[in-house]
Amino acid sequence: MTDFLALLAAKHSELLRLFIDHMNMTTMAVFISLSIGIPVGIVITHSRLATRIVIGLANIMQSIPCIALLAFSVPFVGIGAKPAIMMVIIYALLPIIKNTYTGIMSIDPKTIEVARGMGLTKWQRMFRIELPLAAPFIMAGIRISAVAAVGTMTIAAFAGAGGLGWFINLGLNSQNVGLVLLGAIPASLMALGIDLLLGQLERAVTPEGLLPPEQIQNIPAKKRRRRQIAVFALCGLLVLLPAASALSGYLSERGERKVTVASGDFTEAMILGYMYSELIKANSDIKVEERFNLGGAVVCFNALKKGDVDMFVEYTGSILPNYFHMEFASTDPQAVYEKSKELLMKEHGIAVSKPLGFNNTYVMGVRPETAKRYGIRTLSEMMDVADKLRLGCTVGFVQRGDCLPLMKKRFKKDFESVTGLQESIRYRGLAAQEVDVIDAFSTDAQLTKQNVTLMEDDINFFPPYYAVNLVRQDTFEKYPELEELLSKMDGLLNEDAMRALNAKVDIGGQDARTVAREFLREKGLIAK
Repeated sequence: MTDFLALLAAKHSELLRLFIDHMNMTTMAVFISLSIGIPVGIVITHSRLATRIVIGLANIMQSIPCIALLAFSVPFVGIGAKPAIMMVIIYALLPIIKNTYTGIMSIDPKTIEVARGMGLTKWQRMFRIELPLAAPFIMAGIRISAVAAVGTMTIAAFAGAGGLGWFINLGLNSQNVGLVLLGAIPASLMALGIDLLLGQLERAVTPEGLLPPEQIQNIPAKKRRRRQIAVFALCGLLVLLPAASALSGYLSERGERKVTVASGDFTEAMILGYMYSELIKANSDIKVEERFNLGGAVVCFNALKKGDVDMFVEYTGSILPNYFHMEFASTDPQAVYEKSKELLMKEHGIAVSKPLGFNNTYVMGVRPETAKRYGIRTLSEMMDVADKLRLGCTVGFVQRGDCLPLMKKRFKKDFESVTGLQESIRYRGLAAQEVDVIDAFSTDAQLTKQNVTLMEDDINFFPPYYAVNLVRQDTFEKYPELEELLSKMDGLLNEDAMRALNAKVDIGGQDARTVAREFLREKGLIAK
């Protein structure tokens, strides 16, 4: 408990900023959803065919995993808040549409006939009879959508949108329960707060005669009106604040000198991203926007191509197979680097820095007793008995053409089983004997702590994975001073140094930005 309170004290300003971002994105998404969902729910009450089609489509969209919806949205609208808001809108539509439809259809037809007999027009019947009577159903749908939206929006961090999911993902990467709670607890409190507010709104819009007997207070009309105005004002404020914030941000950034630094969703990428970010901020007047924790290198690369970001750190061995679908003609480090550099500039106008100095290549690891049992010391010896071994690896290793698919093709063998695991969890799986083999990286912090026997790559199967910085050439043209400034990172790190930095975060529990700053200060690149 003491550790969590200390973490809260250290991160309170960042927590407040992310809480506000999360609230803004959630309220904007829910408001757009109800702006679409309520009219659609009203319209489909007039057609059974439209009802089946619309609700069927809403059900289908609801069944798609939210992370998949986010992934589908990124190529169309880019990274940041937009794909996250789009994802939540889609998820929030079904309860709103369905409850609006159900509420209106549950009204006694005799009531509608009486209204017609009184001479009320179609629109008068809707606003004076149908919507007030359906209000409890509609508000129930809105409350369900809003509460679910708060939790769903935590996934926004994978698209670089920030929010409370940022802390949750950092905690998962480093197995830090405190960071997970730092994101989860405020999200839960936000959901409860929104539900409480919407509960008050439900009472405000529901005619008192339709309330359960125990909730009828028979308060004076003036007092009831004041309560309604207060609730409406607060809800309106929650809707207006995101719009005002977005407009303010847009106006303040017009004409501003700014670059956007991106990173993947693992510790090393974020440390290196912070290094470049802090280096620019400390040595120029250029404002830096950080889009960290993006869900994979492909997301970063697509954002770089579109111009949503200006730079991110990649590894030379990933460029040819993942971005150009090419097999390696040679695994020589210089040849791989030169070919990657040539194609990126020619095809996409992306400049490649000189290597940062370390090779974060893949290496297969097993428990010492497994190595002894099968008498394996090299990669080729391990693959001879692959059908007896359970592989626990990162999802990227399963999918990438230069990893498991090529391994199966080259050795003509499959592992007994393959399980995709989060980066840090795979070491736990190995220690718990739930898997026999893992894919490790040469700079993994866990290698300094875990007892793992690494397989020698006796056939040079894995290509070199030297870290390089990918930068849009038009960014250098816009800010010529950046090229010399960023080059100060060239050759600055080796495998041991990078592994030690990763260990400070993943094992020591330090903040990645702090670790990056301290390293730059030690190297004299930023002021102490």
